[in-house]
Amino acid sequence: MINLNNSKLELTQGEIQTPVFLPDATFGYVRAVSPQDLIACRIEALVMNTFHLMQKPGSSTVQSLGGLHKMSAWPRPIITDSGGFQAYSLIRQNPSFGSISDKGLSFQPEGAKRKFLLTPEKSIQLQLSFGSDIVICLDDCTHVDTSHDQQSQAVARTVAWAKRSRIEFDRLLDEKRVEPQERPLLFAVVQGGGTKALRRECAEQLLKIGFDGYGYGGWPLDNQGNLLEDMLVYTRELIPPSFALHALGVGHPYNVLACAKMGYSLFDSAMPTRDARHGRLYTFTTSPDDPQAGLQDNWMKYYYVNDDKYIKDNQPISMHCDCPTCQNFSRGYIRHLYKQNDSLYLRLATIHNLRFMTQLTERMRFSP
Repeated sequence: MINLNNSKLELTQGEIQTPVFLPDATFGYVRAVSPQDLIACRIEALVMNTFHLMQKPGSSTVQSLGGLHKMSAWPRPIITDSGGFQAYSLIRQNPSFGSISDKGLSFQPEGAKRKFLLTPEKSIQLQLSFGSDIVICLDDCTHVDTSHDQQSQAVARTVAWAKRSRIEFDRLLDEKRVEPQERPLLFAVVQGGGTKALRRECAEQLLKIGFDGYGYGGWPLDNQGNLLEDMLVYTRELIPPSFALHALGVGHPYNVLACAKMGYSLFDSAMPTRDARHGRLYTFTTSPDDPQAGLQDNWMKYYYVNDDKYIKDNQPISMHCDCPTCQNFSRGYIRHLYKQNDSLYLRLATIHNLRFMTQLTERMRFSP
């Protein structure tokens, strides 16, 4: 059941307060940090990837280890992405990797001994067997600059796959006699590239089928890296406000804030953790205790670990951060760990950027 009156999603493994940022735990983990670290950062849920997990460690292994929650020792909600974006980023960019047909995705990863076939039904079966709290339908993802004919075909395929996903989802849960309050949620993805008519067609068809929530499908940035604001706003307008809308793949702090103002409630990306590993940390320019502190103008800045001016700096990464890293370690020490290429740096930096993202969403909930 969805309850957005208090900006919350009520899920089988707990409650998510929105807007919320979800780290990408693609293979069942967030690199360099433990579940306890994530909880300390106030992470409310994770996004894991069906396309990758079915290969490594393999679906039978995940099930043998008790499902994703038990395997990863993560006690809070898990959203499983279906694999539509991976089809775009791998197969559409490199046809030798595999193929996309009305049946589903056929692919053979480099070094694999056999081909994989991921159909809409198989994706649902896997996600339910993994114990996901939010299941996402398989979709046909395209780039905003893809031709109109390909976009139209992708919309038709996405809708057809969503119908098949809905049927399989309901069949399996009815077969297992899962009580309504114990059922995961099912989200569908709105495709259509940069064409409003196709976005509208896709959204209307998906709304007719009926889902618990929806996602913005397709790469959300243009070729210059700018947010596709017009299309994101339009897609939000197509979906009634009573439904949660996931800005799939949106993770830059400025973009998260922009999409939240449009009405999006869930965000996921590997960017904050990847930036941390590569020495780019996020900081607020104002204290959250300042009654005038908002998210206006230059509300954040970057701290580049490798800068020589931090060699003997005793200050924390941010005076406005309550993460374990900032509470215990100096910029000079963090830089030292980074230069030594020590694994402790990866953990401490990741903790900081993730707490920044949860602080950001906490501020957004109370920001005018």
